[in-house]
Amino acid sequence: MATAPMASRPRASKTESFVDNKRKEDIRSANINAGRAVADAVRTSLGPKGMDKMISTASGEVIITNDGATILNKMDVLQPAAKMMVELSKSQDSAAGDGTTTVVVLAGALLRVCQTLLGSGIHPTVISDALHKSCGKSVDILTAMAVPVELTDRDSLVKSASTSLNSKVVSQYSTLLAPLAVDAVLSVIDPEKPEIVDLRDVKIVKKLGGTVDDTHTVNGLVFDKKVSHAAGGPTRMENAKIAVIQFQISPPKTDIEQSIVVSDYTQMDRILKEERNYILGMIKKIKATGCNVLLIQKSILRDAVTDLSLHYLAKAKIMVIKDVERDEIEFVTKTLNCLPISNIEHFRAEKLGFADLVEEASLGDGKILKITGIKDMGRTTSVLVRGSNQLVLDEAERSLHDALCVVRCLVSKRFLIAGGGAPEIELSRQLGAWAKVLHGMEGYCVKSFAEALEVIPYTLAENAGLNPIAIVTELRNKHAQGEINSGINVRKGQITNILEENVVQPLLVSTSAITLATECVRMILKIDDIVTVR
Repeated sequence: MATAPMASRPRASKTESFVDNKRKEDIRSANINAGRAVADAVRTSLGPKGMDKMISTASGEVIITNDGATILNKMDVLQPAAKMMVELSKSQDSAAGDGTTTVVVLAGALLRVCQTLLGSGIHPTVISDALHKSCGKSVDILTAMAVPVELTDRDSLVKSASTSLNSKVVSQYSTLLAPLAVDAVLSVIDPEKPEIVDLRDVKIVKKLGGTVDDTHTVNGLVFDKKVSHAAGGPTRMENAKIAVIQFQISPPKTDIEQSIVVSDYTQMDRILKEERNYILGMIKKIKATGCNVLLIQKSILRDAVTDLSLHYLAKAKIMVIKDVERDEIEFVTKTLNCLPISNIEHFRAEKLGFADLVEEASLGDGKILKITGIKDMGRTTSVLVRGSNQLVLDEAERSLHDALCVVRCLVSKRFLIAGGGAPEIELSRQLGAWAKVLHGMEGYCVKSFAEALEVIPYTLAENAGLNPIAIVTELRNKHAQGEINSGINVRKGQITNILEENVVQPLLVSTSAITLATECVRMILKIDDIVTVR
């Protein structure tokens, strides 16, 4: 008897499969596009011939800069992946201080090649792992290319700081600011910890007026404030004994908000007499230690000094500088080699600082206070930055900060590398050769990573008004012939040996840019959904 064939039923799968990949692709694509948009916004400001951005804030403030970190920091970015690019720039700023535009442009180029690879059907994890390997290999190649430098070789340090300043708005003052930055950093290095530089030991004081040419270092302390003249006190003091106080020389207030009604004149006289005696008692204790200059911390609870206390201080020939910011106290006490005094009962001679001269000086249309000839001065330095208008002044400060960071990089990792797109092209060439040795998808991804690195020399040439394709092709050719230090000389508009042209940068700037950019791109690649929590 023939059996009827059984109706074929779909076999139940042992594991549940999920095939809806459309949403994941859309989210990933949206994140990559947002990241690329941020990179494109700052790309034109890369290099010495890059354009500047004028930023207008909601409060009406105007900033002119081409510093990547500043531009992105002021941008009102809403998309989460785009915010990651802003954070990336901040990370580069804190790690190396320079290369904040480079790192974002590099991340944008990597996102572009990742989008192409994803479109070819390669899994994000495979791309991510290949990026990680390429990044490790890149750091090794850069380290092999680097030239060691000693801190005694001042010329090399100045060249490096000068390269950083050449791409800024104040590039014409690089011959002044670069040596200034080098000397400032070298003066604050602690011999016991020679690899660590704390830039908080370099204080930048801005004063409107003059030009950037008038910027100079001050061997001592500078305050952008004047001495209290209210009661005709001294404005110049030789052989100064300086106290930094954190208490108020004014009558005490009640702890809780309340009002006291005095209806009797004798009682009122008694209150005024008590106030007078209280203030006089404090000033006698201060005078007894020999103190003749007072730096008073800014107070938010009540007046740090009153007219009455200023009158008695002037009579006692004590110079008063009030409203010293709370965050400046640490720097001031370290420089003066004294201790801050928080209570009148702790006011003792051993807590004072000593200086040859404290004087008020006229500068432009304002006044500054200088303390010079400090005895046993701490390892700190002050830089007085001048500028014809607020925009130039702010940009000079930002540029000087970048130059200080570059010198700090060289102190912590003492290697120099060529600039002008030379390391990126060499990386691209060596990674391309390495990709041929690797098998399968990995080699394909590494080859794409190598091509993405060419965005830096391409953009440098483009921003300088040169033919980017011709320049990058010639650059590849030079590097293939073994000229690893050949780079784009944007001033001459041709390929030259960049090391001979003194265009150098710290190794840490390049390695940090590639590591951070790769890390950020890998993180964006791994995101396949955005969950909004209300």
